[in-house]
Amino acid sequence: MDCSEFCARLDEELRTDAYADLDASPNGVQVGPDGGEIEHVAVAVDAAAATAEAAVEAGADVLVTHHGYVFGSVERVTGDLYDRLEPHYEHDLPLYVSHLPLDGHQELGNAAGVADLLDLVDREPFGEMGPEYVGQRGSAADPFVVDELQDLLSAELDHGGQSVQVLDFGPERIEDVAIVTGSGVDWLDEAATVGADALITGEGKQHVYHEAREAGITVMLGGHYATETFGVRSLAALADSWGLKTTFIDHPTGL
Repeated sequence: MDCSEFCARLDEELRTDAYADLDASPNGVQVGPDGGEIEHVAVAVDAAAATAEAAVEAGADVLVTHHGYVFGSVERVTGDLYDRLEPHYEHDLPLYVSHLPLDGHQELGNAAGVADLLDLVDREPFGEMGPEYVGQRGSAADPFVVDELQDLLSAELDHGGQSVQVLDFGPERIEDVAIVTGSGVDWLDEAATVGADALITGEGKQHVYHEAREAGITVMLGGHYATETFGVRSLAALADSWGLKTTFIDHPTGL
């Protein structure tokens, strides 16, 4: 498959254009070339020298990540950024990035993957960002107790041995769950407003302790990296369905 066709297919599936004015990350091809033949796709959560080098070592023709190198604009490609990009231009390795589009996708996205893990039902988009969404909300068919949900996430998330932190301020039984992966505590107010019993996200901020306590909602912090492996794994499965070889590059940060 031609690389441009591969990237166009991803853009269409992920609705990349819909997030163009919402995302600080330039989504789509972030590092060229965007031509050439694609037979082997590597996916990873983070674009970094380590994951690019692993993609080259695996023999991949393109690297697909959730987090790219660029957030906002780039004035100069020098110093550390130049060094990070070196594997790409030395080995003609394109980089395709999907940040918020991959968070918000209701079937392939990161939040959808967490919801799949928890077997949530009656799902709907959650986490408003302008006219789009970056998360998902659903109900547990069999409500969780807090310890049970914490143990499940601790066992299943790829968090590099770190524990899942819990701010246990919600009801004893958790049925209505809101999910925004990564750095999603900014949607705590929305979770409380819609009546969620818990918000599952990746990392916290100091103020969320008091806000969760006052709102009477449980917050579970599973790790930024750990909650965002689902989307790129789903993209690997999609590429596999297109007849392409795929490799998942696991490089947990513990954060």
